[in-house]
Amino acid sequence: MAKISINLKEGSVTRNNKVNTFIGIDLGTTNSLVAYIKDGQAITVKDPEGNSSLVPSIVHFDSQGVIIAGKKAKDLLLIHPDRTIYSVKRLLGKSFQDLASGNIVLAYKVIDDENGGLVKIQVGSSFYTPRELSAEILKKLKKVAEENLGTSIDKAVITVPAYFNDAQRQATRDAGRIAGLDVLRIINEPTAASLAYDIGTSRDDNETIVVYDLGGGTFDISILRIEDGVFEVLATKGDTYLGGDDFDKCIIQFWRDQYDIPDHRMDDLNFYQQIRLAAEEAKKILSTEDKFATKLEQYDLSITRAEFEKEIEELVQKTIQLCELCVKDSGLTIAGIDRIIMVGGSTRTPFVKKSVSEYFEKEVDDSVDPDKVVAMGAAIQADILAGNRKDLLLLDVTPLSLGIETVGGLMDVIIPRNSKVPTKAGRNYTTSVDGQTNLKVSVYQGERDLVKDNRKLGSFILKGIPPMAAGIPKIEIQFILDADGILRVRAIENRSQTETEIEIKSQYAISEEEMARMLLSSIQNAQSDMSIRALVEAQNEAQNVITHGHKFLDQNTAILTTEEVEELKDYISDLEKEKSTGTKDSIQLAIERFNNFSRPLAERAMDHTIAESLKGKSL
Repeated sequence: MAKISINLKEGSVTRNNKVNTFIGIDLGTTNSLVAYIKDGQAITVKDPEGNSSLVPSIVHFDSQGVIIAGKKAKDLLLIHPDRTIYSVKRLLGKSFQDLASGNIVLAYKVIDDENGGLVKIQVGSSFYTPRELSAEILKKLKKVAEENLGTSIDKAVITVPAYFNDAQRQATRDAGRIAGLDVLRIINEPTAASLAYDIGTSRDDNETIVVYDLGGGTFDISILRIEDGVFEVLATKGDTYLGGDDFDKCIIQFWRDQYDIPDHRMDDLNFYQQIRLAAEEAKKILSTEDKFATKLEQYDLSITRAEFEKEIEELVQKTIQLCELCVKDSGLTIAGIDRIIMVGGSTRTPFVKKSVSEYFEKEVDDSVDPDKVVAMGAAIQADILAGNRKDLLLLDVTPLSLGIETVGGLMDVIIPRNSKVPTKAGRNYTTSVDGQTNLKVSVYQGERDLVKDNRKLGSFILKGIPPMAAGIPKIEIQFILDADGILRVRAIENRSQTETEIEIKSQYAISEEEMARMLLSSIQNAQSDMSIRALVEAQNEAQNVITHGHKFLDQNTAILTTEEVEELKDYISDLEKEKSTGTKDSIQLAIERFNNFSRPLAERAMDHTIAESLKGKSL
């Protein structure tokens, strides 16, 4: 069958029968890699700057606003820690409350919007989302691959941890689009690792495997059953705040205790980055040596392998406990496991391999480079999608994303393109106006961020929502797509069980050329689309803050001073002005100023409400 090709440079769509080069990307917490297939073998691409396949997942903003990613950015960690962003994968799809529960220590400023929204990172007077920062890393990987292969590349498979939720997967997909990539598929890292070990590439494969993945910032354990070329995840467990970075923290704490390093030194960002990098080096050295020593200012730092293993014992045991839970969830016993595959650079630690081997009562398999295995598997999957492997049959997938219109004319994707069919997906929404009893649901198909640039498939109205304050109703929108390409969209208000459904047929009545043009348009306009989306989201967030600000004034004027009331009104007025005429960053700054001023007032109002409710009661 002829392939539809997208030429980004010429902005054209053509048919061709050439072999396609698609890349596989392991977007990691600490390091990222890109790989491709050459002569049937998965090859990881080396970064010419460092002669290594590992590209540090670090982004730096210089004083002129120029963005640097990769090894050069890592080199600037010590000089400008406040403008150098690392471990951004830990922030994807996360709210500030999620981060607080994970005890993450970062040298840069992460912003809490106080409305349960996703975090933002502040660099100077600019604000960035984790997906925008991840896009810079992906741009770097794309450039490395293009320079190595001598051709433009725009199609990729990107891996994510098996436990990544919908928001995290969508953020990863968005990051790829911003980077100028057509993300063919988001696949689980354990599946990619299995492919790299040549498991599941033959119809005769019949195996149950454990993928133990301990990276720089995350850990996950997955048990997969591979039968007739089909991967089934039997169980998965993970911890998004457990990885090699935490091993580094153990070493840092050991040195703090051993050498009485005072708190004020650790609060110095430059010193903290130096000791963090020293700890990272120690961890690597101790995988092959019995002792590590270095000098940092007046401190002669050293640690032995035995001391290191004692410090990380609790963390490693935590991964084993997660392994136990995963085995239990799978319904299997240890005897039913055929192979244990080790993934992630942190599995090079001998104590980790020993602990895993002892628990599963068999030797672990780390014959494929644990740093490269996921990227190599992603490249194999990409090669399959490119149609270069005729021995494997892929399940039917959705050709374009399906979603609904949300506030501001934004497209909210519910079923991403290239999802296997049949499939079912859903998201929760709420009302935006007090007392709202009807909700219009408009369904669209396409890859652009604004619905006006996509194809409308239909709409319906969910009626009879009980009148409640905005944000209280819980409305679930479900997309059910069957194997015949018929889409059913269902809306349910969970409190009252009010329900409406529509069936949409022939949503694929579109030519391959037109489909390719829609994809080309989405890639060419990704940066501007995401900028518009970011502005609209900031405006929506500002409106939410303004609405709550007015409500707060109406309900709490009695406990505020005249000066506080007037000042709060000024902040609301400033925010209203920025919402109408400001940029994304100026709106975010106005929101931050409002939050900083209103936070102590809100705490006082809460204390007053509690005191009033307890008046006359004895405890």
